[in-house]
Amino acid sequence: MFMLAMMPAMSSLEAPQVTSGSLRTQPTAAERTSRSLAWASTVALALLCAAWELWLVPVGRGTLAIKALPLLLALPGLWRYRLYTFRALSLFVWLYATEGLVRATSEPGLGAALASAEVLLSVVIFVACALHVRQRLGDARRSLP
Repeated sequence: MFMLAMMPAMSSLEAPQVTSGSLRTQPTAAERTSRSLAWASTVALALLCAAWELWLVPVGRGTLAIKALPLLLALPGLWRYRLYTFRALSLFVWLYATEGLVRATSEPGLGAALASAEVLLSVVIFVACALHVRQRLGDARRSLP
């Protein structure tokens, strides 16, 4: 604990992680890969939701485009390797998968294709977040005596 208090201030991208009893400031390659996949998929899903409801196949006045905002709120936490964000997003993304499954079976044409893309992106986000959490918890577990 004393060692943490004596460390110089780090940027949020260099959040310290403890492994093997030593302090590690850089994420592993696997963690960078899973974070990049989760981040890119979340951006893609947010853009898909906004484009779908505003231009491609709008329902009503396009007010459903607001469903992209929670995804945008998760992006800073993903970028900064916040474990809580990965955990929360892995649970929250199932709302998008459910909506996509419902709309894929009830809408014709382009709407069904967009809904299928929403389901696919949701599953990719879940897998990337689950992998990231598993990697980080595995590192922490290995560092225990």
